[in-house]
Amino acid sequence: MLRQLGAGATGVVYLVQSPDGQHAALKISFDNSSVTAEVNVLRNFSKVHRASLGPFLLDVDDWIYCNQALSFYVMEYVKGQPLLSFVSKRGKEWISILAMQLLGDLEELHKAGWVFGDLKPENLVVTGQPIKIRWIDVGGITLQGRAIKEFTDFYDRAYWGFGSRKAEPSYDLFSVTMVIIHSAMGKRISKTDHSVQQLKSIIKTNPSLQPYHHVLYKAITGQYRSASDMKQEMIHASKGYTRKEGVKKRQNVRHASTRHVKVKKKRAHLLETLILCTSVMFIYILYLFMQVL
Repeated sequence: MLRQLGAGATGVVYLVQSPDGQHAALKISFDNSSVTAEVNVLRNFSKVHRASLGPFLLDVDDWIYCNQALSFYVMEYVKGQPLLSFVSKRGKEWISILAMQLLGDLEELHKAGWVFGDLKPENLVVTGQPIKIRWIDVGGITLQGRAIKEFTDFYDRAYWGFGSRKAEPSYDLFSVTMVIIHSAMGKRISKTDHSVQQLKSIIKTNPSLQPYHHVLYKAITGQYRSASDMKQEMIHASKGYTRKEGVKKRQNVRHASTRHVKVKKKRAHLLETLILCTSVMFIYILYLFMQVL
């Protein structure tokens, strides 16, 4: 056992190393039923087409401690940068790209009958080569139709007054939006008494969120039926924003070019005036000189 990676409501996760030097993540809990549920989730991931949904399950066993059997399991150690750290270092333009990747994975999870539940930056890392967002904790994953079993207030739609804690795709899409907001602002915000207007105002005015404000607003108000629908509208919004930026840049280039031409013309006119004045002055001086002679 090398070090602790994290702790949650259902247990503690440690970084461990096998005799051959391979790293893995070991999760142990005093609640054997939660371990059993998470192991079942990880086993179900192996049946889902996209292997990157979550860590691979490596082993399951028990440990006897003070005459009590504690269940634990060993899973793939997903090495990467925490989401917020990655965005801080690489730039906010990555937020929409990673969000669209996440929505693609959630679509597969939802099709398999599950909801992530406790979706937050702490449960997301960004791996390299290629850059890919992965989730590292399956403790909150819940069968659709049941009550969300694990959540964090800031990413929970019931906390903000936007719906129930029923495990359904729209619950995850609200959480995705709050992850996007957190990433764009670089911090969590405190809820006010007017939470609906508060979130709507943030989405509409923040420069990093504004291009996707209509998509994000639909997500927090539960208007999407699937993660795929939200992803497609984000792609469309991204293309539209790129086109607008391209038009704006071309307009700026044209304006700059026009200003440059005007400046050149003005300089040419001044030069012509200077030459004319100089010529007149020279002729006048020559006239005076001839009068003296």
